[in-house]
Amino acid sequence: MNRLITTFKNIFAIDELRSRILNTLLFITAFRLGSAIVLPGVDPNKLNLNPQGLLGLLDTFLGGAFSKASIFALGIMPYISASIAIQLLTLALPYFQKMQKEGESGRKRLNQITRILTIVVTAVQALTYVRTTIPKEALLIDQGLFTISSLFILTAGTIFCMWLGERITDKGIGNGISMIIMIGIVSRLPGALIGEQQSRGTGGILIFVLELVALYFVVMGAVVLTQAVRRIPIQYAKQVIGNKVVGGQRQYLPLKLNAAGVMPIIFAQALMFIPTYVAGLFSEKSDFAAGIQNAFQSYTTWQYNVLFALLIIVFTFFYTAISVNPVQIADDMKRSGGFIPGVKPGFQTSEYIGTVLDRITLPGAIMLAIVAILPAIANIFGMTSGFAQFFGGTSLLIMVGVVLDTLQQIESYLLMRRYEGLMKSGRLQGRTTTGETVAA
Repeated sequence: MNRLITTFKNIFAIDELRSRILNTLLFITAFRLGSAIVLPGVDPNKLNLNPQGLLGLLDTFLGGAFSKASIFALGIMPYISASIAIQLLTLALPYFQKMQKEGESGRKRLNQITRILTIVVTAVQALTYVRTTIPKEALLIDQGLFTISSLFILTAGTIFCMWLGERITDKGIGNGISMIIMIGIVSRLPGALIGEQQSRGTGGILIFVLELVALYFVVMGAVVLTQAVRRIPIQYAKQVIGNKVVGGQRQYLPLKLNAAGVMPIIFAQALMFIPTYVAGLFSEKSDFAAGIQNAFQSYTTWQYNVLFALLIIVFTFFYTAISVNPVQIADDMKRSGGFIPGVKPGFQTSEYIGTVLDRITLPGAIMLAIVAILPAIANIFGMTSGFAQFFGGTSLLIMVGVVLDTLQQIESYLLMRRYEGLMKSGRLQGRTTTGETVAA
């Protein structure tokens, strides 16, 4: 306890770190206040939105702003969609690849294109949200006027959330976009805990405590999945530059067990509505189609979870393949004079890295699939749906990843000022050490 108090004193003793933490809290407060402001012209008492599936996941990311018809109802998600689209274009089109290699100027142009695409995506999503989600009986003004005004307000709300994320990155403790998503998720945790405790009643205190213990071990497992790496040794040849001999050092290439992050779960979640939709077209004429529709309407059925897990495994391999390029890694190593002991530089090095990557991706994909279906398992065991969401899936991985990144940033400031770090042994590592972000 004394060490914890000392650590907090050291944190706030650093002027820059204290300022960044206070700025982050200020920006987060602004985001949460905006999430509670309902769109003008909507009667909140007549809203009865209960989004499911992908929309339910979106509502979780936004801390309930989607179901409340808030001015931040779309939040930062259009920006993330635009960022993913630009990233995929960078991998597929030479024009964007060239722009990415132009250094700082190229990154600025890509950021500008991402912002413009964000406005377009937000406008389309805002129109769809207003037309299909908000019921007419909840409107206090003319529907046409409400549609036009909400289109501008929702777009401005997303731009403001994007600006808040950039401010947290520049003036706060970093990872602004990820931080906003995490705050939206964490904001629902107190209500989920209260709801779960009330559902158990006074006689279920022991069961509730056991559930918290189980949640603790699930979080620890998510930390292991996020942090686990396979280190490949790299030896650098000695070079004579002038009168000095440089090189000859041994370093390591860290390949993450889960290089795809949360993206496979998001991609798989986006496709899980297809079986229900297709089966619904033939459900009146075919009993088989009706059975499929019933099986995939609930996320707790075994059919839903088996297909969900298989899609996650497939998307994990796919996203890892497009995000980690063994050929480029081997070329960079060759240019810098590095080699893997016992492996020839060039083609054989890329083949070796690709083989290791395939071997570690399979267990990582299986672990990711297990984490993704844990909320369904928790719900089957009688937990409330709100509390069960924190037992796995995208929500848990985002929270763990952002917390690790934030603690790593704070530890870097402490060690830079010659204070003791957050951990007694070893360095605390976040996802930022391997270049992964939630938005990527």
